[in-house]
Amino acid sequence: MRAVIQRVSKAAVTIDKAETRNIERGFVILLGVGHEDTTEQADKLWQKILNLRIFPDDEGKTNLNLSAVNGSVMIISQFTLFANCRRGNRPSFIESAAPEQANELYEYFTRLAQKSVPIVKTGEFGAHMDVDLINDGPFTIILDTEDLK
Repeated sequence: MRAVIQRVSKAAVTIDKAETRNIERGFVILLGVGHEDTTEQADKLWQKILNLRIFPDDEGKTNLNLSAVNGSVMIISQFTLFANCRRGNRPSFIESAAPEQANELYEYFTRLAQKSVPIVKTGEFGAHMDVDLINDGPFTIILDTEDLK
């Protein structure tokens, strides 16, 4: 699994130009699922994200995690995180999970977040979405479960 985590002061996702979902301070997580990913990778990735200490403390040092700042989470499915651009100029997505597997793991990951964080908003798997956010910092972290211990 791959995730792009952006520390935000606020964010919104509009789904199919109709419904909008919002969060305040917290994380926007763009989540990509690969064809070899399992719930074990989802567990590992969520624990890493939940415990990331990337919010400033009273002295301005990045010392606080999501729970310490009562942060919210917005999770957006993004299969393009598995784009392979090694050959040519048109990305290949053969490393992405099939839609059924990807949606299952996306929903599993969302349930993990909902157990730990009071406010969790999501996009809609497979829908066209417009994501609007204010990246606080800016502060962006990229995680891949292949690189996590």
